Amino acid sequence: MFEDNHIIAVNKKAGEIVQPDKTGDDALEESVKLFLKTKYNKPGNVYLGVTHRIDRPVSGIVMFAKTSKALARLNNMFQNREIQKTYLVVSRGRPEETSGRLTHYLVRDQQKNKSFVHKNEVPNSSKSELTYFTEAVSDSFSLIRVLPHTGRHHQIRVQMASIGCPITGDVKYGDRRANEDRSICLHAFGLSFKHPVTDEPVKITAPLPKHKFWQIFKDKSNELAKQFA
Repeated sequence: MFEDNHIIAVNKKAGEIVQPDKTGDDALEESVKLFLKTKYNKPGNVYLGVTHRIDRPVSGIVMFAKTSKALARLNNMFQNREIQKTYLVVSRGRPEETSGRLTHYLVRDQQKNKSFVHKNEVPNSSKSELTYFTEAVSDSFSLIRVLPHTGRHHQIRVQMASIGCPITGDVKYGDRRANEDRSICLHAFGLSFKHPVTDEPVKITAPLPKHKFWQIFKDKSNELAKQFA
């Protein structure tokens, strides 16, 4: 999606893992390293820093740092919320309010790899906030644009489910059936930020997956991409 001397951003497929884990499956990090090694005919190991991750069943933009300077600065920018993330969701049903800001307190259960939502602060909870906008609706589904203001575990998945809009295919958080490819209809659609080295504005968008649920809203997503640029 984007590449210069300091950054490379790619469109992750649903089902890919960003970094190697206990499954032993091929990781996106290693694929990008191999791409850079081949493209630039680099001898030895290729430097690549992971700046952020998205869940395995989620698709969309993942940005890597090609230099240590960029990695340090991007890490600080993500931590300080200086990088605006935009996600798109296909939910089953539609929100009662077409747009709004959600504030919850999430408790993470590491054994179950799941977060639980509370309206008020409880022990071991973390405040979680996002803003959502309903962009289009069909008979059974809605296309929702989400701007997370915090970066909690499974935040968008559990917060959208809490207002009766589980993400399509996300049986962990209340959808009634899984997608055939085990994806969920959550897509890291856009990143907007100042370049960590040049200070120039950067906007990146990632085309939607070809999955049938996304294709319902293909025209609207193309319109959003033009607006984002």
